[in-house]
Amino acid sequence: MFREQTIVTRLIWLSLLFSIAESLVLGRWALAFVAAATLALSLAPVYLARWAQVRVPPGFLTAIVAFIWGTLFLGEVFDFYNKYWWWDVVMHAGSAVGFGMIGFVLVFVMFQGDRYAAPPLAIAFFAFCFGVSMGATWEVFEFAMDQLLGTNMQKSGLIDTMGDIIVDHVGAAFGASVGYGYLRGQEKGGLTGLIADFVHRNPRFFRRLKKWPDRNG
Repeated sequence: MFREQTIVTRLIWLSLLFSIAESLVLGRWALAFVAAATLALSLAPVYLARWAQVRVPPGFLTAIVAFIWGTLFLGEVFDFYNKYWWWDVVMHAGSAVGFGMIGFVLVFVMFQGDRYAAPPLAIAFFAFCFGVSMGATWEVFEFAMDQLLGTNMQKSGLIDTMGDIIVDHVGAAFGASVGYGYLRGQEKGGLTGLIADFVHRNPRFFRRLKKWPDRNG
């Protein structure tokens, strides 16, 4: 599974390993701990997928690893959240798109790949709800950390929280629309291609999968 990963994923893992080694040599224990935690979290999806016997497309895993790296390592260690005002927006939007697509795949798995079991718009709506709920859960986590540990994850408080939730809605809607496009037979690469690749790699979850009839026939 490691050998089929993209070069971007491998470079991120190598950069984290280098940071761990450098931090240990220089005695920067806090940085070493954060780098190690980031590496562990970015490797977790690989082992989780292997345990669940799910084949995750390399491109989708790259997005997950890049998000974890950008959020924990670049965002917190290198203070990207304060240096670049748009960093938080990019991270939230990216995660919302991803969760919207994950929500679509989960609902699609429940129907075992039957494209006719429910209207595409209904499945996309549930995918959108899943993406928004994950974003809201993260905001609850940020609030809890600020209250219990005295961190400043919410930055400007209500404004930051509402801004993140709005971005989560937009991102989840986009992710759900990708799933909708897939259900409408618009498998033209890109993000819809990732869904098609996931379905192709995991046929046991989509036993009722039927192709759309030829629109020209």
